[in-house]
Order: sequence, then C-alpha cells, then structure tokens
Amino acid sequence: MLKGLYTAYTGMINEQHRMDTMTNNLANAATNGFKKEGATSQSFDRVLAYKIKDTSEAGNLPKRLGNMSLGVKTGENYVDYSGGPFKETGHTLDLALSGNGFFTISFTNKAGETSVKYTRDGNFTMNARGNLLTQDGDFVLNDQGRPIRLDPNEEITIERSGDIYQGGTYVDTIGITDFENYDYLERYGENYFQPVQGARRAEADTSVYSGYLEMSNISVVTEMVNMITIQRQYEANQKVITTYDSTLENAVNQNGRV
Repeated sequence: MLKGLYTAYTGMINEQHRMDTMTNNLANAATNGFKKEGATSQSFDRVLAYKIKDTSEAGNLPKRLGNMSLGVKTGENYVDYSGGPFKETGHTLDLALSGNGFFTISFTNKAGETSVKYTRDGNFTMNARGNLLTQDGDFVLNDQGRPIRLDPNEEITIERSGDIYQGGTYVDTIGITDFENYDYLERYGENYFQPVQGARRAEADTSVYSGYLEMSNISVVTEMVNMITIQRQYEANQKVITTYDSTLENAVNQNGRV
C-alpha cells in the first residue's frame, strides 16, 4: 500500500519540474530571441515495456528491471527552436534572423576566459572604436570568426545576406552559424547556446533583417493555461497522498486496537 505514496510523490516531483520550466519561460517572455523549453516524462508502464523488451545484453535476454520508480520518470528538457515574431525598431544595428542559424559571439566570462557562443538575440551596439558588440560588451564575429570593426562616423547599411556596407563600400559580413542537429546544442546562460561533443556545423539558410529584433517564441497565454493544468495535477497527487495518509492512520489507530 505504501507504494502508492511514492507513486504520487514522483508525480508531484514531475509537476514541480514542469512548473520550474514554465516559470522560466514566462520570466523570459520579453527576452529577445529566447527559445522556450519544454519538459518530458515517461509513465511507469512505458518504462517497463521498454525494459522487458530490451534484448541488447548478451544472449538476447531482456535486461533486468533493477531499481525502477513505480511512478512517473522525469525526462530531459527540450528547446523549441522555432522562430519568434519580429519587432521593428528602426535601429540599423538591431538584427533579426529569418530562418535557421545563430549570430556568432566571442564571449568572455568573469574569469577572463574567451570562447565562442551562439545567440538569436541581435540587439547589438557599437563602441567608440567601431567594434560591433552585444549589450553585454561581447564581440560580434564575422564570417571568418574575427570581431567586426566599423567606422563610427560612416552610415551603416546591412543587407539581407549579412553584408555590411559603409559609404557604398563593402566592409564585412555578419557571422551566421548553423548546425546539422540542434540536439547537440545546450543552453549556456545569458541567452547563449554552445555546441557539445558531436555537433556539426551546417550552411545557414537565413536572411538578416536590419532594424528588427526577433522576440521570444513564447505565448504567454499558452504558458498560463499550461501552468493552471500543472497546478491541478499537482493538487491531484497531493490528494492521493492525503487519502493514503488517512487510510494508514485508520489502520494503525483503529484496526490496531483490535
């Protein structure tokens, strides 16, 4: 009978994990280029069916079940890389990508270590030296992996191809990087992504829109509806635990007297 308590407990843990993911999405609803996350889970019967049919061990024998939770199994999070809506800003250095790919950024952490990161946030600026930077001061790289440097006194024009012109003369090209499989990307933080082992680059099929910013692909209404659903399911598991607790109390305090 006590197994039911643990089953309900795993359900509550899973709903709490989903709620954490959902609230992080809502907190970044106004973050430029943010990609929403989702949570996955597996029920006990699906995990059991997979294990009893797994004959990958020697002798083509099904694997032993081992230690299994009798409730829901919380899985990994996934990222929805679909494009967000565009917002017109009229600022030349505000860039949005239509299609796949990421802006290539030279990121420096607090320890002074520099590495290449990737983002969809094209809210760029330029310092007095003409370096194209993110709002946090990281260098925006060109298609050769070098920092982009412009003339602060010349008018800037950025074509859909990412080519930058000043005074009618070609200056540089915005570095756009894409990957064959986004499953080999992970969040780094600060709205950046970084590749993991196995990631392979691909040719980016995208257009650069100057004077626009890509907003997050989060629907606040949808997230709020999902949040209500999660709360109801969490409460349902709470009621199961309350019911079991009441049953155990009767079994100990009343049946024990007999």
